[in-house]
Amino acid sequence: MRALIALRPLPRPAARVLSVLVVLAWLVQMGVLARRAWSSSPVALAADLAQYGSSAQWRGIYYRGDKIGFSVGQTTPTEAGYEIREDGRLQMTLLGSTTSVRMTSRAFVDRRFSLERFSFALDPGTGATEVEGRLDGRRLHLTVRTPSGERSETRELAEPPALALNLPRTLAATGLQPGQTLRVSVFDPATLRNTPMTLEVQAREVVRSAGRPVPAFRVEGRFAGLTTRSWITDVGEVVREESPMGLLVVRETPEQARALAVPGRIQTDLLEAAALVPTTPRRIDDPTTVARMTVRIDGLDGFDAAGLEGAGQSARGGTIEVRDPRDLRPVPAPGDLEAFLGPEPLLESDAPEVRDEARRAVGDAATPRLRAERLVRHVHAILEKKPTLSLPSALEVLKTRIGDCNEHTALYVAMARSLGLPARIAVGLVYLRGAFYYHAWPEVWVEEARGRGLWLPVDPTLNQFPADATHVRLARGGLDRQAAIVGLVGRARLDVLDVELRPGSTPVLVGRAASDLRPLDLPLPRRDGGGCWSSPRRSGR
Repeated sequence: MRALIALRPLPRPAARVLSVLVVLAWLVQMGVLARRAWSSSPVALAADLAQYGSSAQWRGIYYRGDKIGFSVGQTTPTEAGYEIREDGRLQMTLLGSTTSVRMTSRAFVDRRFSLERFSFALDPGTGATEVEGRLDGRRLHLTVRTPSGERSETRELAEPPALALNLPRTLAATGLQPGQTLRVSVFDPATLRNTPMTLEVQAREVVRSAGRPVPAFRVEGRFAGLTTRSWITDVGEVVREESPMGLLVVRETPEQARALAVPGRIQTDLLEAAALVPTTPRRIDDPTTVARMTVRIDGLDGFDAAGLEGAGQSARGGTIEVRDPRDLRPVPAPGDLEAFLGPEPLLESDAPEVRDEARRAVGDAATPRLRAERLVRHVHAILEKKPTLSLPSALEVLKTRIGDCNEHTALYVAMARSLGLPARIAVGLVYLRGAFYYHAWPEVWVEEARGRGLWLPVDPTLNQFPADATHVRLARGGLDRQAAIVGLVGRARLDVLDVELRPGSTPVLVGRAASDLRPLDLPLPRRDGGGCWSSPRRSGR
């Protein structure tokens, strides 16, 4: 087994590109605002694609049989080496809303294909988030740029990186043989982290590419809990890629790729298809009345146990128990709270705009608990609930005041940290109308007495303080940690084992309409849409 260190300007194989976007789609809700990426600037789109010549490789991207976009890539000689460029366009449906996004990556390498610098951009139509990197030996200089500004940092890499964008040709140059195995370390600019990938060359097969049969080697890749398959020719061209999520990328002619890139109607709804429906239905009329819930999730092998424990949640194997955070009691403060107080590239807690907005939000609140609650109410109130695909930057969210659960969470965490309240991002599942959907929410440390407090899950998207006990956390952290949930798609099964309601809770009964509702016309708290799926109309807790 050989080892490589790889740096990928745009994650590859294409299923990995889409895996990050699928996470964003579940958590960020690609939606209405992104339509402009396709419809408002056809001249810019044509100009971008005109840069690709006859040597470019075009691919169609499909999800469960529906065409959702295309990608195109090309390698061009430069004076010092080569420029490798890829563009991608995606369009899909999420709960009835048409969603679009543009991705662009560029990498500059020397004549030995050693990486010198790269850029990656993700644009949902509301303004691009760009990541640029420049290598100086093993030192990587990163810049993250959004419409609101830019931040820079320097990271030390364990080894000088190679280029995974050229990995198929590297495989071909070594001589593809069944049984050949490689291990690569991938730097993903969408998550700003390294992640190991294992590639295994399997059988040689004949697949159809652009309407003709092509002999190619089947290569299986394992990355972040996700298994993908690619078919690579002897000269290193990728003619087909697929994943168990239902994503398929196939080589096409330029006309085929572009002609079908924007279908009139995409039937498959990504969010609905990704929902986990309990194998045994269990009725939950009002999630805010749940005192304790126990679920069994098959497919959690390899998940970080620390991410499944704490803040009212405990796990044993695949069985997870969640208790109402209102029943949590203070414990001694952990020693790592400082780690959840500082700024991060997309959590700009040191920005004056974020700090000033946080101070306005909490006003004269005297206790950490009251400040944490006022932040929940404030973030919920100022953000318009619209699906948006982005790499969420707290400063940009504060500027646009638009978003869903990932935007709400990023802004809350940054504002809390600016006030000296330790806060972190949680990602997992939340119950809605008989199924569990992917969701993100904050956890905030609330000090109750000197040296004692508790990590409290809250949900500014749903206007909940604290969050109800149907929030099942699967991981903590940014997109690098959130991407771990991608491996659940297509193989996870969930069952609700037990639900205990709070004393005095009354179930919502459905029956024949009464002749006169006026004496009983009382507002009942209910989860009517909400979260990352639609505009919530939710009473606070």
